[in-house]
Amino acid sequence: MPLSLAKTGEANSIKKIGGHENARKHLENMGFVTGTNVTVVSTMNGGLIVKVKDSRIAISREMANKIII
Repeated sequence: MPLSLAKTGEANSIKKIGGHENARKHLENMGFVTGTNVTVVSTMNGGLIVKVKDSRIAISREMANKIII
């Protein structure tokens, strides 16, 4: 299931990062690594605020679709 479909406040583990090599590296640099816990803090117009490794990060819904939980 992509991260964009996760329930707000529910902790999930990242199973896979999809997309092109550049997108995967960009997400990895932000802390989205396989096996890491991630929580959707809130959703807004076309984007999400997620908590990963003690940081809150805003990402687009398109990028969230590449993160499989």
